[in-house]
Amino acid sequence: RSLRRPMMQRRSLLLTTLVLAACSAEKPKPAFKNIDITGAAYAKALSLPDADGKIRTLADFNGKVIVVFFGFAQCPDVCPSTLAEIAAVRTQLGAAGVKVQPVFITVDPERDTSEVLTGYLDHFFTDSLAFRTDDPAELAAAADAFGVQFEVAAHAPGDSYDVSHTAMTYVVDDSGTVVVEWPF
Repeated sequence: RSLRRPMMQRRSLLLTTLVLAACSAEKPKPAFKNIDITGAAYAKALSLPDADGKIRTLADFNGKVIVVFFGFAQCPDVCPSTLAEIAAVRTQLGAAGVKVQPVFITVDPERDTSEVLTGYLDHFFTDSLAFRTDDPAELAAAADAFGVQFEVAAHAPGDSYDVSHTAMTYVVDDSGTVVVEWPF
């Protein structure tokens, strides 16, 4: 009996030490799961009207990190999930989150009026910017600048339709250089 007690105490001490060591051990850092595109030859320019018709460029946001996403308000899955994720990241950044400017570029200007875009984006942010143009060539040039592809399904006026688009978010640093592709 007297030999058992010291042995139990040693086991208890060993277990406590192991638990404390595990709790205080440095946790592994999360893996970077995005694509570092620093120095990429694309996404160097953007010039589109915002939802109010004012022409915006990347230079308008110097000093802020811009998160650019091409999508559309009636998107059933990718767009709302991505916008919710961007909003969550901004929240996780705390006070630094105000330095992040979400920019949503619609690939469906037929349905995404300025009012629709503002109402849609207000579900995720109070300070996001929507870019919208009725000029197909202007929209195609902006998409091409970012390597984004999209296709609006053929449809009759007033009919419902689908829009396929690249599901990638682009992070532009505070000096206007695209640095990260963030896949869906």
